[in-house]
Amino acid sequence: MPPRPGKEAGAVPTATARRIIRLNYGFQLLFNLLWWMPVFYAYQKAAGLSDGQIFGIQSIYYVAFCLFEIPTGLIADRIGARNCLRAGAVVMTAANLAPVVSASYAGFLVHFLAIAVGRSLTSGAASAYLYEGLRAEKCDEHYLKAEGTARALGLAAKVVCWPLVGPLMAVAHAAPYMLSAASAAGSLVCAVALPRLAGTDGGTGEPAGRANGGRRGGAFLRDAGTALRCVASSPWLALVMVQGVAVFTLSRICQVNLFQPILLDHGIAEASHGGVLAAMTVAEAVASARPQWLSRRLTPVAWVSILSLALAGTLAAMTLGGPWAVVALLCLFAAATGFAYPVQRKLVNDAIPANAPRATLLSVESIVDRAVCALAAIAVGAYLSAGRLDALLWHSALATVVLLGVFQLLLRSGVVRPAGVEAGSPARDTGARDPAARDDPTADEESHETGDPARRLTGGGRRGPQPDT
Repeated sequence: MPPRPGKEAGAVPTATARRIIRLNYGFQLLFNLLWWMPVFYAYQKAAGLSDGQIFGIQSIYYVAFCLFEIPTGLIADRIGARNCLRAGAVVMTAANLAPVVSASYAGFLVHFLAIAVGRSLTSGAASAYLYEGLRAEKCDEHYLKAEGTARALGLAAKVVCWPLVGPLMAVAHAAPYMLSAASAAGSLVCAVALPRLAGTDGGTGEPAGRANGGRRGGAFLRDAGTALRCVASSPWLALVMVQGVAVFTLSRICQVNLFQPILLDHGIAEASHGGVLAAMTVAEAVASARPQWLSRRLTPVAWVSILSLALAGTLAAMTLGGPWAVVALLCLFAAATGFAYPVQRKLVNDAIPANAPRATLLSVESIVDRAVCALAAIAVGAYLSAGRLDALLWHSALATVVLLGVFQLLLRSGVVRPAGVEAGSPARDTGARDPAARDDPTADEESHETGDPARRLTGGGRRGPQPDT
């Protein structure tokens, strides 16, 4: 029997598949190209907002992202991935124009709330559309490469564009937001150009999710209950998730919320922030793509603990060094984050029982991540309002060390055992069972998500190194 088109090794994708892949590249690159990212803190300070207001908005953003996570996933099931991408691009375009129209507390609050809606609408929908489109063309073997290339192009665009933000602001102060709106509008053009997929209900043209959206909503709620019971009955899974939340919160708050105050505190001009963030992005991208550089002599649990200590150490060291040292430490922090994310994600996937609702558990973890970030953002605002940046960095480092100490104490005392370790057996790391798997730390998550793209529309497995904002 001859192989299906697109299935043979090295098969060339069809014309439609190539169109889907290229438009996906354009959408992912333009939608996520936020020119204002390196300067949003300084921009809001220049507009007259206090530290309490700036980080209060960030806290509201994280809470809003949590609240929008499930309903927008259900909306995606109802209207289909392609329409969700279009709606998200429209919302993101409007969101980026809000600070241009009103550079005030209300304007920035609307800006971040709209971003939460736009990102929630598109989170997972692009991957779901790409997967279903390539599968319809019998070219699904190209999916992983297309996803990886899209992310690489997006990172490359940020590295090229972010250093230009400072000079562009000298020409037009609102340039970062206008360019972000133009990029989002470009992503809308890509979304509109996406071809309609053949996989519709009975050929009626209705999105497949429309007919069973209500059923999926009920299924998600049932899976959420099952996921929570799974966490409650598995201390090891709960402990690994807590470790992941700690790493995620620490890295997110530093790289997204604190890096501008840190640079300004060390006299690094606003015009240079884009270049520093670009360097941090390169460091994180290289590290996240090379988890195999970590020695196999240590277990993944040990590596996450060591990398977390490295994060804490760099935070504390930033209070002691000069401008160049701080830039180097920020890049080191980003690299440690890049190494930690895929290893931690592999640990969580290993800890999830085989029959558990994996995508829902990952979605629940993502929601908890952002809820903790919301609380952390409030604390950051309070510290900065009191002029205690150094104290904040030291306290964050100490809290990380204490949390790691408790984690290791529970692990070594045998109170909590890794999954698959019987009572009375020496605790060992489940991640060490398959050394080859450590070379591909996203294998479990990737195989699960590609097997059920509809689940991605409800938020499964969204976590990754890149910032939300």
